[in-house]
Amino acid sequence: MMEPTLRDPTDPLIDHAEGQHFLNEAFKVIVEEVLCKGTDATQKVCEWKEPDELAVLLDLELREMGEPRGRLLQRVRDVAKFSVKTSHPRFFNQQFAGVDYHSLAGRFLTEALNTNLFTYEVAPVFVLMENEVLRSLRQLLGWTEGDGIFCPGGSMSNMYAINLARYRLFPEVKSQGLWSVPRLAIFTSPESHYSVRKGAAFLGFGTDSLILVNVDDRGHMIPEDLDEKIELSKSQGVVPLLVSCTSGTTVQGAFDPLDQIADVCGKHKLWMHVDAAWGGSVLFSKQHRSLMKGIDRADSVAWNPHKMLLAGLQCSALLLKDTSNLLKQCHGANASYLFQQDKFYDVNLDVGDKSVQCSRKADCLKLWLMWKAIGSNGFEERVNKAFVLVRYLVDEMKNRDGFHLLNDPEFVNVCFWFIPPSLRGKEGNADYPSRLAKVAPVIKERMMKKGTLMVGYQPLGDKVNFFRVTVFSPLISHKDLDFFLDEIERLGINL
Repeated sequence: MMEPTLRDPTDPLIDHAEGQHFLNEAFKVIVEEVLCKGTDATQKVCEWKEPDELAVLLDLELREMGEPRGRLLQRVRDVAKFSVKTSHPRFFNQQFAGVDYHSLAGRFLTEALNTNLFTYEVAPVFVLMENEVLRSLRQLLGWTEGDGIFCPGGSMSNMYAINLARYRLFPEVKSQGLWSVPRLAIFTSPESHYSVRKGAAFLGFGTDSLILVNVDDRGHMIPEDLDEKIELSKSQGVVPLLVSCTSGTTVQGAFDPLDQIADVCGKHKLWMHVDAAWGGSVLFSKQHRSLMKGIDRADSVAWNPHKMLLAGLQCSALLLKDTSNLLKQCHGANASYLFQQDKFYDVNLDVGDKSVQCSRKADCLKLWLMWKAIGSNGFEERVNKAFVLVRYLVDEMKNRDGFHLLNDPEFVNVCFWFIPPSLRGKEGNADYPSRLAKVAPVIKERMMKKGTLMVGYQPLGDKVNFFRVTVFSPLISHKDLDFFLDEIERLGINL
């Protein structure tokens, strides 16, 4: 037999002193490149490189021999340098942005502790902490009881809700499979998140089971059309299962009328799920929580604190009104090597069987630490400030030529076209829509290659490409918004 090879005693995998030294130096790079330069408005949002060039710069190839510390630190610096700076005050591209340092401390701590949130014995702090954070979030919904779990993103939270609704109505599906249930229907709006459609496919319903309910011109689900489509489904022998409504749609930021939808769900005895991944944080604001009037009547709610609250990716909660332990009944597998029932502590604290995952990160810590630091009042101020900044941006747009709003925003999504001088006054021309559709992609390419800012664009129905800017990071100032408008003009003026 071959003799085992002893490790070099200087190998950083076993040399704690060397490993800690590398970690200290790497941390300095991270602070400098990501947290200092990455939040400095005078620095670039991104250092654009074409894929082939970037692959060479990063030297991505993995080899048999390791690299010395100095070269590894350069790798860390390169990763930071060529990554998009999502904490930058001029990053408007997604619904996550900015940085909260208390949350970041929580993220560092969970990474260092490297534990798994499935049993009390390995994660005692985080089991209790998750329960408390979920309880506090449910209170904001107006629920005194309930359940919940942190999931890897809002998409998974939405899929959990669909699966739970099916299990509640047809518990035999867990053991007998899809053949044991009738054809089911899920109702949602065409402006809901694409994860609802993905969930229908992934969970075996099929995308044809998804019935789209009409929306008004602002993107709100129309309850009367929902009622009609449910009745029609029943007449066709289909069993209506769940309505997935949205608080803060991805594009327009629309809030579905929850009270009226709850009336329809109550009439037909349907599970009412609210995807509030984006908009749920308005519940912290006394001024704006009315956008979610009726949320207390929902059966389940998806909420992503990693979005508007800046908890950091990922931090996504599924909240349930259910008190019958439906999560565990639906997903539990009772693994005897992990969830022994004769433990010396309360086995109800072993929460892992509620999840479809085994390994699960302690995503609650970053939100808990941030909440401890600034309190509910701090979150309220953060939400209110975002609405104030949006109003400033919209007012400035209305005072400039070439900016045309899709609608006056309901939330912190501002959707608009920039119309270059060459197209102004030509709205009646046959080629106007096709020419306008090309404006946003060109401006996006130019801004990315300059690295000055990032903002997304998309079409919607019969509306050609327009920009969607989301304004919520507390790092944003009026100066940043002025720059945003100036830069859009500068990059698109000659189109």
